[in-house]
Amino acid sequence: MHKQAVENEYLECEQRWVYWLLITAAGWFGAYTFILRGGVFCNAQTANVVLFAVALGQQRWEHAAYLLIPIGAYFLGAFVSEYLGKTVKRFHFLRWDTLLIGFEVVVVIVLGLLPKNAPDQICQIALNFICSMQFNTFRQVKGIPAATTFVTNHIRQVGSSATKFIRHRDAASKEKLLVHGSLILFFALGAVLGTVGCTLLGYPSIIGSAIILLVIFIRLAHADRSYEKEMLSRVPHGH
Repeated sequence: MHKQAVENEYLECEQRWVYWLLITAAGWFGAYTFILRGGVFCNAQTANVVLFAVALGQQRWEHAAYLLIPIGAYFLGAFVSEYLGKTVKRFHFLRWDTLLIGFEVVVVIVLGLLPKNAPDQICQIALNFICSMQFNTFRQVKGIPAATTFVTNHIRQVGSSATKFIRHRDAASKEKLLVHGSLILFFALGAVLGTVGCTLLGYPSIIGSAIILLVIFIRLAHADRSYEKEMLSRVPHGH
């Protein structure tokens, strides 16, 4: 895999295995917050924007203001990741993609160590923040636009790619079908693992997702300091 990553045009952070593990961790996040931390999903913001608009329409100003917190955290995550992604490359040590995953590992472990009676909003806001940064940072898997925190677009792409493949039998449609389909499956796997973890271990169970992220961090850090050391300034596709 290392030789292949160097020889082709894609970086290690754009390989399929990275996206599979990232979206598995995201599925774990979704199950965790829904089961144990407030019955919400923190991987995307569509639902929160709808609830914000409903609250405005019902003149529930306090609730509308409260919903601005997770929405604001998601906005801030995108802003910070965009800024830091253009800044850390100047140090020529690790890629921003790698540093982000390391940061996620620390955040998730801290969340897993929070006491049961800690406000759910701490976990919700923290996951909103890191999911936004992850979504904004990891944009394409080997040239195919893909999300690593939710599956709505993947489901659409599976339907679209399946139709094109049936009609044309072309390699491009088949590749997209396999990529988007596999990401849906890994997201579901993460949600299953998160559910089982919540049942068996309770609040510390989210640390299991940190183990998945740690594997990514170690592999990417190794790439940055060895066979991709001379490519730290290369921008991943989609940026």
